[in-house]
Amino acid sequence: MQLGKRSGPKGPRAPNGLAAARRLFLALGFLVFTPIRAAPPVDLAGLEGQVVYLDFWASWCGPCKQSFPWMQTMTNAYQGQGLAIVAVNLDRDRLDADKFLDQFKPTFDVRFDPKGKSAEFYKIKGMPVSLLIDRHGVTRFTHVGFRPVDAAAYEAQLRELLAEK
Repeated sequence: MQLGKRSGPKGPRAPNGLAAARRLFLALGFLVFTPIRAAPPVDLAGLEGQVVYLDFWASWCGPCKQSFPWMQTMTNAYQGQGLAIVAVNLDRDRLDADKFLDQFKPTFDVRFDPKGKSAEFYKIKGMPVSLLIDRHGVTRFTHVGFRPVDAAAYEAQLRELLAEK
């Protein structure tokens, strides 16, 4: 038996330093070659514990013009119960978005994403698209488009999530 090596039930084992180096090498390889999911471009961290209605819109979108008054009504009615509406504009030209917002003057949170990173992250396939996220951060409902006839059903979903703790 050579000095510096130990024998185990399966034969000689590497010294502690070499074994530790191998483990470190494997761990680093795992970290380097394991895909890491990107963080969402829309930061909702400050809204933890609230029900979030995350809406993606553009100034050229006809149904978006119908959804904005409804979202303002929902903000007025349910903000005190823990509803947060975040409307993410996807226009490339901020002036187009500003003209749209001048018409509606929303009091809810409006954010701008001219490069569409958040739409890409959430796999947005239409306009508008809204995600209804519960107090635990789980997306529970997704809506593509907005029609006034669906407003009562959307509000019922909001109330359902607001009633959960």
